[in-house]
Amino acid sequence: MGNVERCDTTLPTNEMMFYVRRDPALRARWLTDLAGIAKEFGLSRAEYEAIHDADPKRLMDLGVHQYYVPQILRLFFGAAQNTNASAVLQCYTRAFPEETARAMARAAHAEGA
Repeated sequence: MGNVERCDTTLPTNEMMFYVRRDPALRARWLTDLAGIAKEFGLSRAEYEAIHDADPKRLMDLGVHQYYVPQILRLFFGAAQNTNASAVLQCYTRAFPEETARAMARAAHAEGA
């Protein structure tokens, strides 16, 4: 699932996330003015939609650094309640159904061993 080798260092989303992580004012606007922030940083429509939809696969496919993807999801859902039922994990489960099924099968096998 990692995408370090596919990271696009020129992608506006990567630059935006660099600043959003460090700027409390940008983080405060995240849920109320995401479109405005996206416009300020020059995001493409595809980038904005992938962020707005909280879709980790699309974000990675676009070239968003894998370190920023969970940070984007935390901006929407917070960092608490990090369990198998968390909203963040559900985003990954929907985005990567085959990988999730394989991981769950391995975990079930390990528990039964």
